[in-house]
Amino acid sequence: MTTSPHSSTSPLGAVTRFLDEAAVRFDVIEHPPTYSARQEAQASNVELQEEAKTLLLHDTGGWRLAVLPASHQLDLQRARRLLGGSSHLRLATEAEIGAAFPDFEIGALPPVGPMLPLPEVVDVRLLYRDRIVFSGGDHRHALRVDPRDLVRLAEPRVGDICEHDPPTRRKDFANLPKV
Repeated sequence: MTTSPHSSTSPLGAVTRFLDEAAVRFDVIEHPPTYSARQEAQASNVELQEEAKTLLLHDTGGWRLAVLPASHQLDLQRARRLLGGSSHLRLATEAEIGAAFPDFEIGALPPVGPMLPLPEVVDVRLLYRDRIVFSGGDHRHALRVDPRDLVRLAEPRVGDICEHDPPTRRKDFANLPKV
């Protein structure tokens, strides 16, 4: 049986129904298939800072979600501290994602939807945007929402969970000529 992208049994349909029931306004962006947040940002014509990627984490207590800008990498130590996670907190594998959440395409996990743990941690950088874009549950659709609606709906912890650029080295002032 084939389903239309907006049918209630499709990944996108399940997520949009979830958002409708929560009274969250959203736009659906249809695009050619993409397989990374960076590709989805390009296909959706948004900056990387506006594209939110959802990462599935596993800890001894179960699954957790982390949502951060596609322009950044997750700092697992920062996420662990913010979540109060154990030393076992780690990124889930593709096989684990597929087994745990078969209703969504691997690599297209949205930050909200039925049968998902709601985001437990959202990077603060996303809240500086008027709108964010994230995967609609498949590789062909993205959703645009107000990030404050995501926080209202999910009630996650909000903080800095991104890696920072290493500090630049100071110049060796001992080798400079004296003035």
